Amino acid sequence: MAMSEMLQALYKRGIIRAIDRQFACFIADQLADHDASISGWAALVSFELGKGNVCVDLATIDPTRLFDLPAAESARVAALLQPEQALSAMTQSPVVGTGAKATPLVLNGSRLYLHRYWAAEQRVVAEISKRVDALVLPDQTRQLLDTLFTPDISFLKAQFPLWPQEERAQKLVDFFDIIDANLVDIDAISALVASGANHNAILSLVPDHARLNWQKVAAAVALSYGFTVISGGPGTGKTTTVAKLLAALVSSSDKATGLDIKLVAPTGKAANRLTESIGQAVAALPVEASIREKIPAQASTIHRLLGAIPHRVEFRHHEGNRLHLDVLVVDEASMVDLPLMARLLSALPNHARVILLGDRDQLASVEAGAVLGDICDGAEIGYSPERAAQLSSLTGFALQGHENVPAVSDGVCLLKKSYRFHARSGVGQLAYAINAGNPHQVENVLKQGFSDIALHDLDGDVYGHAIAQAVEGYSDYLNALLAGEEHRQILRHFSNVRLLCALSDGPFGVKGLNTAIEKALSAKRLISPGEEAFYSGRPVMVTQNDHGLGLYNGDIGIVVKHEDGLRVVFEMSDGTVKAFLPSRLPEHQTAYAMTIHKSQGSEFNHTLLVLPPTPTPVMTRELVYTGVTRAKSRLDVYTTRASLTRAIRRKTQRFSGLADALRDR
Repeated sequence: MAMSEMLQALYKRGIIRAIDRQFACFIADQLADHDASISGWAALVSFELGKGNVCVDLATIDPTRLFDLPAAESARVAALLQPEQALSAMTQSPVVGTGAKATPLVLNGSRLYLHRYWAAEQRVVAEISKRVDALVLPDQTRQLLDTLFTPDISFLKAQFPLWPQEERAQKLVDFFDIIDANLVDIDAISALVASGANHNAILSLVPDHARLNWQKVAAAVALSYGFTVISGGPGTGKTTTVAKLLAALVSSSDKATGLDIKLVAPTGKAANRLTESIGQAVAALPVEASIREKIPAQASTIHRLLGAIPHRVEFRHHEGNRLHLDVLVVDEASMVDLPLMARLLSALPNHARVILLGDRDQLASVEAGAVLGDICDGAEIGYSPERAAQLSSLTGFALQGHENVPAVSDGVCLLKKSYRFHARSGVGQLAYAINAGNPHQVENVLKQGFSDIALHDLDGDVYGHAIAQAVEGYSDYLNALLAGEEHRQILRHFSNVRLLCALSDGPFGVKGLNTAIEKALSAKRLISPGEEAFYSGRPVMVTQNDHGLGLYNGDIGIVVKHEDGLRVVFEMSDGTVKAFLPSRLPEHQTAYAMTIHKSQGSEFNHTLLVLPPTPTPVMTRELVYTGVTRAKSRLDVYTTRASLTRAIRRKTQRFSGLADALRDR
């Protein structure tokens, strides 16, 4: 079978996409008398890109899993591709280059890329590398950090009487971030707190060398480096840390006009959440009002910052027309794909500091790449000796240095303490066990009887209880709508509860669950769908960016009655609530249920997680972890134990050269 026939057969069976086949045909047209196997490799690179992989590593390619085919069929494809001769064939092909000149494919070492993605990876490496040097710090930096991160003794005194006697010692250890209880006199601290002793007296018993507060370390990392990543799970205080960090930057800046700071997130929904959380964190800062006023309270989307041009892929800001800013904070950075990160970094002025916030253990971006995960790769080792000494000097904590730490890791801080999920939080314990990839640990958590989590075993297609729970949860926003509450409150009521799922289609996917919930709500007379697509109370999620309207993929609105007919109300990225005619909305879908991917950047008081009871490729550890950590107070999981176990054992691996390239710098 010829290469073209093989690709045509794979396309007809739906194994490869039309774009994969068309790209292979384009390459074949350029090859003339050269090795025809290159067109097959081109199809494979394009196919893998569709799965999120930036490149194909020819040195480690598995000939039994080409195009995700069964082993026997993959072997027949391998006979045409000839993997053992691939590197030699690439170096002689006119369509494969090193990047020095424009060719459709680029071979870097043993990794084969589409040119665009190789160029994006190179740009990200270059932009990060120019910022991974230690910065000169003002003399007052240590004092600023001490002031901003001093334990709140007033809060401790208020909470202390409420703690059970037998838990007080451990709670004091947790409150002060004490690394070893043997280094302090817990009984003496407890006695001073109980007696109402003053702030200094209590703190004198808790020296810095006995403590390790990772938020303070993260702030010190960001203050002293041009490129920083602060990664941590929900409740680890990423936003609080950044608010204090920005206060320190503003306080120590000698720029006459003040620092130009921008806050961005990948989606409008995430930008709204960042605006709300950063506003709360800044309001609680122990600084003068003049400092708070210089910290921006409004976040925007990355697309808005770059200046998206309607109906075009270009942005107004790029390498030739850079942004005007001094500090850029990017929240939910795990959602940012490789091409967008390259565009964002290349549009920055050379002096700009970059601070990425996110959870490296969450799902990677929908599009190709796993930029945050690649940057954080190996960061758990710690810091280089020189960097550890500098951070110890800035924080007072005893940080140990390690040899052979790459420069980029010296700019990463992993927050390790959750302030939301305490020891009695089933959600927190379950998330930790899932992240560890340990099904037995997960089972132990489920058996402990935590009041905030429940696993409901599915048998076949029975998920009526999930639908009933969703109807009960959504009745709050629908009753608020009927009562005439203001639109902002209706949106807030809706955001308290959400049903999340892994799939788009089928009874356990978005479409099937949306239909089931809609029918159940209608039977309860909470909604009246009729034959029209839009009806009062229908939640809709935008699935396509519309820069002109300011609506972006993932934004959620509610259909409401208006004196002139129906409108769809959204909370915008600037915090305002706007109403749109249904006919003006970009592509959208009903949002009683949504995929876990679409839920990134959101949190819900009560999360219902419906996972398929049978194996499916999308079910991975990162997917389940991301779904579980959307819950703030209550989590109900609907799946089978077997399906949950398989997912926890299946860790996503995305192929790229970014982590290696950063380590080699």
